[in-house]
Amino acid sequence: MSVLVNSYFSGTGLMEIGLQRAGLTLQQSFEIDPVCVENHRANFDHEIRACDLRAKLVRDEKPCHVKVATYPCNKYSKSADLHGTRTGDDLFLHFFRNLAIEPPEVYVVENVPGMRKFPVVMEAMTRLPGYYVHVECPVQSELWLPQRRDRLIIIGSRRPFAWRAPESTRRVHLSEIVERDPDVHIPRNVISRLRGKYRDRPIISDPDRDDLAPTCVAHYHKDRGTRLVADRRFKYGARPYTVREYARLQGIPDAFTFRCSEAHAYRMIGLGVSVPVGEWIGREIARYFGL
Repeated sequence: MSVLVNSYFSGTGLMEIGLQRAGLTLQQSFEIDPVCVENHRANFDHEIRACDLRAKLVRDEKPCHVKVATYPCNKYSKSADLHGTRTGDDLFLHFFRNLAIEPPEVYVVENVPGMRKFPVVMEAMTRLPGYYVHVECPVQSELWLPQRRDRLIIIGSRRPFAWRAPESTRRVHLSEIVERDPDVHIPRNVISRLRGKYRDRPIISDPDRDDLAPTCVAHYHKDRGTRLVADRRFKYGARPYTVREYARLQGIPDAFTFRCSEAHAYRMIGLGVSVPVGEWIGREIARYFGL
């Protein structure tokens, strides 16, 4: 059988890459950002709808076996404390509405571990009548990739199932993601930070030491001096990650194309789901359906 998946708040499709690799059939993806939609369409063949899920009716979409939500995490993350915006939001209610009106066989929620601090959100996502719910946290991208990135995964199913924890037989090393001939412009603020003119020193990850990179962030285009890779070919011994290297940190294949500015590319990568996390979820769902 084909396990049909509808994806909500899908960004540019990083979760979908993993689900597709696991053998699931992507049916519909819903995203509001026009740049994400354009890039999503450039890399996938299924239907990608540009829409605001706060206004879209549930009856306007196709029935499916699995519903997956990767709604924005900026209101739940620790970084939101710096800006006084760690307040949660109502986007989860619009996915909840989809689950309540047209309940699928399986649903998945992906977000940052900080979402657990919002009991109303957690109650809505884990107490739906008629579902057996499994919560996995933290799911660590470093199992597969040279990046520290922890996530909360909630899986609800109509029947009980022994969901397996993520595991990996091999992790990609930082040295494997570095481009042989990187085309990098080093902004002045990065040089200033390397010279110690900022209060905070950059986090420099060294491929020769098999370091892990810190979490990929959406605002990297603005703050490239905060996260650098050691590269002795450059004057100060370190440089920012290229877009392609940043994508590799998330497990995005090199065949994936970015039809947008560098700033948009960094943002889409930083907001996305690490591809191996999506693949682990997809393989467990495939096992649930007996594939």
